[in-house]
Amino acid sequence: MRILLIAVLIGLVAWPAQAQMGGRRSRGDDQRSGELKKPQIDEKAYKAALEKIPEPKEKYDPWSGARPTQPDKKQK
Repeated sequence: MRILLIAVLIGLVAWPAQAQMGGRRSRGDDQRSGELKKPQIDEKAYKAALEKIPEPKEKYDPWSGARPTQPDKKQK
């Protein structure tokens, strides 16, 4: 009786690990994934899209919230 109980408990513990591995897989699945075509990158469209991005008026300061504010400089 104890052996059966231990076998059932081991099976319950191993079940989630088997589910994460995707169950049964054949070796052909790995070969098919490599045959998929990658999308072609259109360099002209990429450069045109980059040119459409407007330039910021002020320089971005990612640390502005971490630094205390500095008073404006007085002109001489």
